[in-house]
Amino acid sequence: MAFDTSLAGEIWSSKYRFSPSGAAAETCVEDSWRRIAQAVAQAETPALRAPVEAQFYEALRDHRFLPAGRIIAGAGTARSVTLFNCFVMGEIPDDLGGIFEHVREAALTLQQGGGVGMDFSTIRPAGAYVSGVAADASGPLSFMDVWDAMCRTIMSAGQRRGAMMGCLRIEHPDIEAFIDAKRDGARLRNFNLSVLVSDAFMAALEAGGDWPLTFGGKVHRVLPAAELWERLMKATYDCAEPGVIFIDRVNAANNLAHCETILASNPCGEQMLPAYGACLLGSINLSRLVTSPFEPGAAIDEEALAQLTRTAVRFLDNVIDISRFPLEAQETEARRKRRLGLGVTGLANALTFCGQRYGDADAADTTRRWLGVIKREAYRTSARLAAEKGAFPLWQDSMLERPNLMSLDEETRALIRSHGLRNGCLTSIAPTGTTSILAENVSSGVEPVFAYAYSRKVRQADGSTREEAVEDYALATWRALKGDAPPPKDIFVSAQTLTPAGHLRMQAAAQSMIDSSISKTVNCPEDIPFEDFANIYVDGYRLGCKGLTTYRPNAITGSVLTVAPPPPVAAARPAEPHLASRPQALEGMTYKIKWPESDHAVYVTLNDTVDAEGRRPFEIFVNSRNMDHYAWTVGLTRMISAVFRRGGDVSFVADELKAVFDPRGGAWLDGRYVPSLLAAIGGVVERHMTGAGMDPAHAQDPAPAVAGAAPRLACCPRCGAAALVRKEGCDTCLDCGHSKCG
Repeated sequence: MAFDTSLAGEIWSSKYRFSPSGAAAETCVEDSWRRIAQAVAQAETPALRAPVEAQFYEALRDHRFLPAGRIIAGAGTARSVTLFNCFVMGEIPDDLGGIFEHVREAALTLQQGGGVGMDFSTIRPAGAYVSGVAADASGPLSFMDVWDAMCRTIMSAGQRRGAMMGCLRIEHPDIEAFIDAKRDGARLRNFNLSVLVSDAFMAALEAGGDWPLTFGGKVHRVLPAAELWERLMKATYDCAEPGVIFIDRVNAANNLAHCETILASNPCGEQMLPAYGACLLGSINLSRLVTSPFEPGAAIDEEALAQLTRTAVRFLDNVIDISRFPLEAQETEARRKRRLGLGVTGLANALTFCGQRYGDADAADTTRRWLGVIKREAYRTSARLAAEKGAFPLWQDSMLERPNLMSLDEETRALIRSHGLRNGCLTSIAPTGTTSILAENVSSGVEPVFAYAYSRKVRQADGSTREEAVEDYALATWRALKGDAPPPKDIFVSAQTLTPAGHLRMQAAAQSMIDSSISKTVNCPEDIPFEDFANIYVDGYRLGCKGLTTYRPNAITGSVLTVAPPPPVAAARPAEPHLASRPQALEGMTYKIKWPESDHAVYVTLNDTVDAEGRRPFEIFVNSRNMDHYAWTVGLTRMISAVFRRGGDVSFVADELKAVFDPRGGAWLDGRYVPSLLAAIGGVVERHMTGAGMDPAHAQDPAPAVAGAAPRLACCPRCGAAALVRKEGCDTCLDCGHSKCG
């Protein structure tokens, strides 16, 4: 079931629509699907192109298979862009010339739309002696500042924000400075940061032992492993970074361990890659494959899932052959190993459709089952493609003994034994921020739903704005099928109501069926005690996760502000009429607002008068026992009351108040996200005026209340709205659809 939302249309038009001059401009998303299907089918022999193109189009139609954004935006356009989202750059040499050559390579990759990851562990620590110039080294973080400035420059030249991952090994002497780097709210803002954590460190932590910080075989310092780990967790608690990558586990599980060593991760953590490694991404939309949603027999159509997997693997394999590459080394790496990253989106919605609560044990079991179907069919398809087109050049029979292949059923292993594999790695779960919105706002990747209903501001051609209600796909489906019946809170779980243990249970379940890794964020409430937070990464390691990130609302990540330009100087205007005198008695209403950040309710009283213009508000009073509000509430009531007493159309007062966004974040009131306390007061003014029959055009149906605590949101760097959420290791705006990684 599809829902034609204007937000999905805006995302398609602004990010993915191909609009050359003339009649070739795309008019609907189906035009985009036809363009992509035709372009990707060109990798087939002439006899197969037409039937394969039809097969690809059918998979893309109705958003059942979602290629990554680079493919949707670039395939079939002849633009000089790469269709790969993910790259890890080469090993950085410890010399100035080599370092800046790698800055150049990263710039070229970002320019073509690829995100990049780098391991900075090869750069000597700050203060180390550089004999050639008789000086001390500045250390890896100083060079990361250079990368950060470069990325900011590349970003300013295009529409898509550059995305980078910076990694440092946990034994590097500068690891403490790296861990604390994001405490500076202005530093390394174009980087995600992850610490490369070894099994040896985790053993030292478990044993309560010491940990040496080393470089080039020299021990610089020794400190307790627990002390270093506590520092890492406190930084993560305070500023949501760094994440961790369990690098030894990643290399031990890698299908291609016989011919590569994993260096780092791409920006969002789902692709662990070697030097110049590249990976294609695409996601199967599980929410579109559920039969009879919300009914007792609701389930995924597993045959449809299997068929869609077979089509998706062939599709992504073809993209390797039609894509451009920023660097020759990246092209060589991609074609020798033909690595794919097939994943899923809409998992949380699909579980909800099937009556299962995301985060519970049965939901984890169901997730393993669904992803198991994808894993089996992906490997079988790759083996059949190897028979048809040839195995990837670095295939070896010894790969059958790698962990991911050992866990396959015997029928699949027999196919591989006979033909080899077309692709060295097949599955990962990537962020699907903007593509999930394109698919009518389905839940992204394997994340829980962040918000089931919220309001976003849409700027109009004349510069004004209007509010638009946005609903999650599961809630929209419920309302379409069940009408006004309240959605069951036990299955409509959100990121705000999910425990860290629930997040980890789901990530570990998915990781057990995935070749590479998973982009996921363990969202935690702001008031979670550090003692309850401190073991999240250790618990994830014990559950078998390869990498982890967390997000807790905090002052650092929530401090990005957009400064409005000063208002223009008003031209001379005729004198306003005198304010009307107050009658002896007025009728009115008092409204109560319970704002989550305040211990005391806020009471808003609106008194009306009746004159030749009809019934209209005459004055407003805002009161609370919270004295923090006293000064601004007095000023607010005097100014608004003065506007009301002038008469005329005063409906703009509600609009202006509702447009105020608090940089610390808003709150959920009656199932609707309200960006500030002032906006909540504006909502009261609007409802009062509507109830009095003065401005019915403002009337809105409230969104249904769904279980969820009030999230605290940061400001979007593009639109300035306090609507930025962290999921899948990526910042995504609920208001304008901006995605750091999309």
